[in-house]
Amino acid sequence: MAVPVAFFAVFFAYPVVAIVGRGLKADGVWQFGRIGEVLSRPDILDVLWFTTWQALASTALTLLIALPGAYVFARFDFPGKQLLRAVVTVPFVLPTVVVGTAFLALLGRGGFLDELAGVRLDTTVWAILLAHVFFNYAVVVRTVGGLWSQLDPRQEEAARVLGAGRFAAWRRVTLPALAPAVAAAALMVFLFTFTSFGVVQILGGPAYSTLEVEIYRQTAQLLDLPTAAVLTMVQFAAVGAVLAVHAWTVRRREAALRLVDPAQTARRPRGAGQRALLGGVLLTVLVLILLPLGVLVERSLDVPGGHGLDYYRALRSVDASGGTFLVAPLEAIWNSLQYALVATAIALVVGGLAAAALTRRAGRLVRGFDALLMLPLGVSAVTVGFGFLITLDEPPLDLRTSWILVPLAQALVGVPFVVRTMLPVLRSVDGRLREAATVLGASPLRAWREVDLPLVRRALLVAAGFAFAVSLGEFGATVFIARPDNPTLPVAVARLLGRSGELNYGQAMALSTVLMLVCAVSLLLLERIRPDRSGEF
Repeated sequence: MAVPVAFFAVFFAYPVVAIVGRGLKADGVWQFGRIGEVLSRPDILDVLWFTTWQALASTALTLLIALPGAYVFARFDFPGKQLLRAVVTVPFVLPTVVVGTAFLALLGRGGFLDELAGVRLDTTVWAILLAHVFFNYAVVVRTVGGLWSQLDPRQEEAARVLGAGRFAAWRRVTLPALAPAVAAAALMVFLFTFTSFGVVQILGGPAYSTLEVEIYRQTAQLLDLPTAAVLTMVQFAAVGAVLAVHAWTVRRREAALRLVDPAQTARRPRGAGQRALLGGVLLTVLVLILLPLGVLVERSLDVPGGHGLDYYRALRSVDASGGTFLVAPLEAIWNSLQYALVATAIALVVGGLAAAALTRRAGRLVRGFDALLMLPLGVSAVTVGFGFLITLDEPPLDLRTSWILVPLAQALVGVPFVVRTMLPVLRSVDGRLREAATVLGASPLRAWREVDLPLVRRALLVAAGFAFAVSLGEFGATVFIARPDNPTLPVAVARLLGRSGELNYGQAMALSTVLMLVCAVSLLLLERIRPDRSGEF
């Protein structure tokens, strides 16, 4: 645990505590009265209210739309199921900036819906809610559908034999078994939407602001650190409560259910009702997921006078950026790949050691450490990025001008995915195999190499893929620390969207398409190597 604890202490706890302290201290004295002052401001109360209710609305809407999909993927067997499963997961690994860009192309001014029906939904709450459903659809399908596929259908059939109707059998048998998974999925969706940044930043306009967007505005634009510090503390407390409830539901789910092989529960749809349900889910995937991605690609090719690759060619020119970058926007692709590879290596080392430590012993300390590893998913990435700038500025950690800052920030987001992917597989390794290797004279290192590594190799590849994808799309912290001469893809997209002009807009669509394709290819490769039941994502 030493390496993961040191990593999180230096690159997570220290920057967050430092920026909160700088905001709440005056002449070395804590000014806790600022908390009440900030939280009593009408504009801040409006932000807190909007952040909470849009997260609740996004969660409810996501569950309503995605639960039928979870059932279809769990119980039905149909051609192209594995490919479609990968397709619905693509939005989850996309950067929020790309999600916002795709819906801007679909719902914004001059977008697909505007041209088709003269309707614009950008700068409205509906655009934000739909984008959140698009992003989190796979969370419900994978979390709930993964458990649903392993529930023994004979239990529900037995209830029907005893006289229960179809709905009554589902309500009394299946629903109680699914409830912990539904709760866990709902809490994860709430967490992601409560801390939403890129989607709201692009689609919300000046009228809507979540806590994360407001922290960015108070920090980067207004330089009001006291307000940003208070909002960071509020977000931290809310995320901590959500993670505590999530951990409880996960433990309950693991302890209460007896599961079967998913291959035994899936069957071809039978009857008009089941075929209609399958058709409805396929139509939902087409409209909700494929249409925004398709419109994004189409807008990247929609040049004056027809369709072509002009915007992609313009990415090679420094002048074409209109002064937005010191280098050609195309270089952001190479920068992002290099940063993501380094971040993946860091995340695998830190996350792998943490997962190994969590399998070796139990207790409150280890469970608390497990919860700590998840905090970077919910704590303000903006706070972490700005904290890097004000803390890592003197020897022996004067990293402000170093390229390693970006991979370090990205690795913080990748570590939780590595831990959650590898931990279940490591826990499934029979300890007696290690003991037998030790009795036969193997050292601890050789026992790990000969016993554990072959069993977890595929899970390690999956963890690396997830870490690479999320590192590639990290935006909240990177927007502060990426230098103008070395921008990442999400930062480049956001900067291009922030400038007026048709050329900048077209280049933003082109860069977003490139980033989408890289993430999609990574995910399709993961689906091919993914072992059964490897991890919680």
